[in-house]
Amino acid sequence: MSMKKRIWKKLSVVAGVAAAAVLILLIVWSAVAGPSTVRRILRYGDTDIDDFSHYPGRDLSRGGSPFFFDHAAKEMDLPRGTLDGLGIDQDLDHFLESSKTVAFLVVSGDTIIYERYFHGHAPSSLSQLFSVTKSFTSALVGLAIEDGYFSGVHQPITDHIPELVGRGFSGVTIHHLLTMMSGSSYQENDNPFGEHVILNFTPDIERKILRFRMQDAPGAVFRYKSGDNALLGLALARALREETVSQYAQRRLWEPLGMEGRAVWTIDRDGDGLEKTWCCLATTARDLAKFGRLYLNGGVWEGSPVLSAEWTERSTARGHVPESLWPENYRSAGWRNYGYQWWLGSQEEGDYFAMGKDGQFLYVNPTARAVIVRLGWNDGGLFSSRWISLFRALSRALAP
Repeated sequence: MSMKKRIWKKLSVVAGVAAAAVLILLIVWSAVAGPSTVRRILRYGDTDIDDFSHYPGRDLSRGGSPFFFDHAAKEMDLPRGTLDGLGIDQDLDHFLESSKTVAFLVVSGDTIIYERYFHGHAPSSLSQLFSVTKSFTSALVGLAIEDGYFSGVHQPITDHIPELVGRGFSGVTIHHLLTMMSGSSYQENDNPFGEHVILNFTPDIERKILRFRMQDAPGAVFRYKSGDNALLGLALARALREETVSQYAQRRLWEPLGMEGRAVWTIDRDGDGLEKTWCCLATTARDLAKFGRLYLNGGVWEGSPVLSAEWTERSTARGHVPESLWPENYRSAGWRNYGYQWWLGSQEEGDYFAMGKDGQFLYVNPTARAVIVRLGWNDGGLFSSRWISLFRALSRALAP
């Protein structure tokens, strides 16, 4: 046999072994995640802000009487040196465009004082909010308590998901889920065999949730995990009974806030699917800013209460997570504590924010009466602490 033939034979053997290994991997992966989940992952790859266009979803329509922010006659004028201290050597427009931002909005009081769109986006463009969605779910939980669907934050989650009694969840309350202290073993990582990736892509959310396991005592450990929000979403969906989560959001948030654009909430499958309450609401930057304005105004919208002042205050208050349980790496990132699905910032300024994958932010600064929205294809290579520092610097420039 010639040298050339021997080389080709060896290459054929190697290729055959590699193909067999890939096949075995796919079989194991499909057995763990489910064939439909694997097909979705292979087809669409990593999640992005256009995911709402790939998967089944439920539309939320503009409110019957849309609310429109005023636009300042003179745009925001930053004091000289505002960006210098952040290590930004470009003007704000160029910095935002180069950092893959698609929408940036600054609202002072009821007035838009700065608004920019990049990379083909416009005021009507939808962007998936990723984990910013969690704060909307929190608001819906607060409304569901007001409406009597839940008895309160200390109601056991197993009242609505009794299947989890046998899996050790009897002591887990709505409060534990809102504050990410359920004690479940859910791991938030990008392992394609892990439950987080599977939960994002599965066509059967409920089945995956009912397999969750406990690891720690409820309230003993803080660990950020989308699984806690998924549990809230399932409990909410069951409590509502006749309405879907999207229909409830339409009636209790979209209509009262006068949302001016449509939105899409991704569900796991067509028909009777469940909303992905931890990640997958897509909306416009302006309508997202309205949600921030609702919290800034203590749940009141145009003189009418939409969400109780008690809920907005508790949602953004310290004390839910004991300081002894707060991870040090979160402190260094500028995340000072966690409320009811809201991150808390500086205690002096009382600012708080919702934050999602790839640099999606809704930032609220009560001291400056400012709401800032940043949406992007990715985080521009910036740590979240740098974005928060920018938002804080802009707010300070606006403070009276």
